[in-house]
Amino acid sequence: MMTTLSSDSDIQTTSRGFRCKLCDVNLPNLPSVDQHVKGRKHQTLSTVRSTRKSHEEHSVFVSGIKPEISQTDLTEYFQQFGAVTDVIVDKDKGVYAIVQFSETESIQAALSCVEHWLKGLKLRVKPREKKEFKLIPKKKDAPQNLQQIFDRLKPELCQLPSVDSQMKFIVERFQLGENEKKARSLVVQLLQEVFVEFFPDCQILLFGSSVNTFGIHSCDLDLFLDLENTKTFQARAKTSTEQVGEGMSDEGQSEDSILSDIDLSTASSAEVLELVATILKRCVPSVHKVHMVSAARLPVVKYHHRELNLEGDITLNNRLGVRNTHFLQLLSGVEGRLRPLVFTIRYWAKQKQLAGNPSGTGPLLNSYALTLLIIFFLQNCEPPVLPTVNQLKDMACEEEECVIEGWNCTFPSQPIAVQPSKNTQDICSLLAGFFSFYAQFDFASSVISLREGHSLPITNFLSQDKDDETMEEGEPSKSDSHHPKLGPLNLLDPFELSHNVAGNVNERSLRNFQKECLEAEKYCRSLRYQRKSIKGKSWGLVRLLAPLGDVQQANPEQLVISIPFKSASLPEVLCKELHLAGDGFRLLWFQKVCSAVEVVLKTVLKCLLDASTAGVLGENSAVGVEEMETTTSSLNDSTQSVESQSESSPQCAAAVGAKRPLSSGSDSSVSPHGKKPRLARRGKLKFPPWIVVQKHMVWVGRRKVRRELMKDADCRPEGSCMELESQVTASITEKEPELKEPLKFKVCPQMVSGTENPRVLLKLEPISDEAGIFHDCFHFLEAFVPKMVETLLEKGTGSA
Repeated sequence: MMTTLSSDSDIQTTSRGFRCKLCDVNLPNLPSVDQHVKGRKHQTLSTVRSTRKSHEEHSVFVSGIKPEISQTDLTEYFQQFGAVTDVIVDKDKGVYAIVQFSETESIQAALSCVEHWLKGLKLRVKPREKKEFKLIPKKKDAPQNLQQIFDRLKPELCQLPSVDSQMKFIVERFQLGENEKKARSLVVQLLQEVFVEFFPDCQILLFGSSVNTFGIHSCDLDLFLDLENTKTFQARAKTSTEQVGEGMSDEGQSEDSILSDIDLSTASSAEVLELVATILKRCVPSVHKVHMVSAARLPVVKYHHRELNLEGDITLNNRLGVRNTHFLQLLSGVEGRLRPLVFTIRYWAKQKQLAGNPSGTGPLLNSYALTLLIIFFLQNCEPPVLPTVNQLKDMACEEEECVIEGWNCTFPSQPIAVQPSKNTQDICSLLAGFFSFYAQFDFASSVISLREGHSLPITNFLSQDKDDETMEEGEPSKSDSHHPKLGPLNLLDPFELSHNVAGNVNERSLRNFQKECLEAEKYCRSLRYQRKSIKGKSWGLVRLLAPLGDVQQANPEQLVISIPFKSASLPEVLCKELHLAGDGFRLLWFQKVCSAVEVVLKTVLKCLLDASTAGVLGENSAVGVEEMETTTSSLNDSTQSVESQSESSPQCAAAVGAKRPLSSGSDSSVSPHGKKPRLARRGKLKFPPWIVVQKHMVWVGRRKVRRELMKDADCRPEGSCMELESQVTASITEKEPELKEPLKFKVCPQMVSGTENPRVLLKLEPISDEAGIFHDCFHFLEAFVPKMVETLLEKGTGSA
């Protein structure tokens, strides 16, 4: 039976723990309940609910009005009953309104009046209906909808004669139709007419998918509100007012204008966007679900158009976004093979759950980033299919020079100014080449630059004191903002070189992307991709675009702790060291991580390490340093060999059906004798394992001990302080008895890189586990060790 907790009516007990009715989430225990109630989501929803309840208690519902009754008319009429704080009129039909008073007594006065007459109309006034506040979750793209679309496409795709024709068919089925384009233009015209009443001479400009030639059905309606002319209008009006004195000149006449309440020259973007949201809510028919997202990189007002069933947003100060749209329009006009590739790869990425963040934010690729990846691949084909941004700049004439916010955004305005490509590959081969290109791409050490047309070493971006060698002469110097946010996938915007377009992508998403590229590459080498089946079986794009199947579960017996390379969170000192290491930065980082892991085991968790392995990886160990130098030398020789091979082979992927080149058979790895690091053929570095002995269950009761130690200290999350965690371990070992039989297990450190983002894998294997506690220990270490390693790297592993 379910009972309600007295402390919070939103929290209910269930047979499996607790449930929050307000947030619609299940919670396992009381500490989780306490943390949830204090959390941002619960607090925000509680505030929204209180505000709505207050509005309901201070409002009346008015019906029987007509569109000619204005908000001002209603305000003046109902002020006889008390102070009116707000009047909301139905903007679609104008037949009802909600009048909000500052005092509840005013409601009784309005309701006690027998008849209400306004401009010859009899109004009906009644109490506002009180509705229970419920959380409406955001709608996500339903997998079944994608499956239904795919099921409808399959028969027609199978009947087409070639993969090229299948890709063109995808474009025809998904691209925006002429009627859709006209409907969007009408919405823009309507918004222009509304906003110009409040912001004289302003402009509403379409950008993004709706106009960059890559838009699909129901893509967002992205708008840019240009207020530059409005600022000029306001400045002239101020000057005229000062000259005339009281009142305004003819040019500035607008007592009711919104400009009388805000100075655009000094107002913040947030203040202007709040006004934009108010105008959308109250003045634009069919627009609802309006809300402002101020935490975004570019603050926006999001909205939904009911009649067209479209999501959209309005931004300010987004001239770079408009310029990017023109850039994509130009490339689409220059190269006819680009659109089929973009439409097909975007649909493939959606099917494989690699792109399309449901709520607008998330760790997956967005459409713009995916399009830039396609363009970069085409720049690296042999011969190139598309020119670099620098090459386009040189093709532009003086009248086409464009600088926005200090960034050089120059390129030709017409496709005819760009010389056609000498590459004659069909789009079927280019699609296969895209998968091959990124299946083998070294994202870990690369920063992708469409401006240069090749990747830049990530080590150039690790040190804050580096020379601005990635920028052109005349580019802006913006100190810290000059450097892009680094992550697993680093993809520079073509013009705003401080913006990593794929900065939201996490390690798992990148790993899945490369995995799916590898699977697609294998399929594209098969006859099923190239030739139509005479038996009517699925072939070509049909098999390639099939939705992602059930993900195979990892082997439960393989207990591995993963420590990823997070360039964004590395301290400046370590960044400088890695920058100086150049191509050998992986090895140096691997040594740092292994040293930190050893500190965690020995110093923080008080484990005993086998004498034969303890200190082998220590940063202060002469053996460890010598081995690292040996391995670095081996890696440099191996890297030079690989580079010489890549220079003699085309950068673009092999043609469809071509066999993979055999391995050279050379192995630059160091002999394992003498416990030296070994460089495996697939980019794996291995060190001798640790033999770990633990005599206490130091993972049991750590949170309770930590809370006791932190009563008079600042609250710190687990694993964020070495001294505190060492004290927690010491307290447990002093109070708790030793295990009858110590837990003994092996930890094998290994670094995986190659085409993947570097990460250290710690493979754990029990040796002696009489008490059966190894799995509990592993689950603790799985979360604790990566966080502690990150903390120690920030301080320097030598602090042990």
